[in-house]
Amino acid sequence: MPSRLSLWAALLLALAAALVPVVHAHTIDLAAASRDCYFEDLHTEDKMTVTYQVAGGGHLDIDFWMKGPGDKMMTDQKKRDTGTHSFTAEMDGRYTYCFSNEMSTVTGKTVSFNVHGIMYVEDDGHTAPIEREIRALSSALEAVKDEQEYIVVRERLHRDTAESTNNRVKYWSIVQTIMLFGVCGWQVFYLKRFFEVKRTSG
Repeated sequence: MPSRLSLWAALLLALAAALVPVVHAHTIDLAAASRDCYFEDLHTEDKMTVTYQVAGGGHLDIDFWMKGPGDKMMTDQKKRDTGTHSFTAEMDGRYTYCFSNEMSTVTGKTVSFNVHGIMYVEDDGHTAPIEREIRALSSALEAVKDEQEYIVVRERLHRDTAESTNNRVKYWSIVQTIMLFGVCGWQVFYLKRFFEVKRTSG
């Protein structure tokens, strides 16, 4: 029994190593009129996905684009608050992706993004069913992880918006209260002066 368990453990480790998942999570601050670029060196049939979410700043929009080998434009997304781009590499080379805040001359932006992919492993027809299941499970787990991180960013964004709105309501209420006391004081002063003038005239 121990030898059989050891064999299964070794098989699972080998399959996990064969999949070679690549996952990177980042949060960056983009100053006004600036951009940040990153790259990944991929081989043919490698899969890669980039997801991003603007977490704060300005109108919560950003420009995103990706270029493949030879500066071939693969996607060009303008003024988006969130986005995803998935692809399978058609050739070996460097794949570059950029986040740009160049459209803004005043406000900086905070961007959270994830990059994940799986190196291509050729299926020679003898792939064990458990390996296929592990690959499918790995892909599903990556999707769940991306969704969780997206929800966390959205929750933080909504919380910041709610706190900002609460502060604005509070300050506006204070201003309204001061204005109300000011109007009441002016009315009392005016009526007092009005009756004093009438009494003097009489």
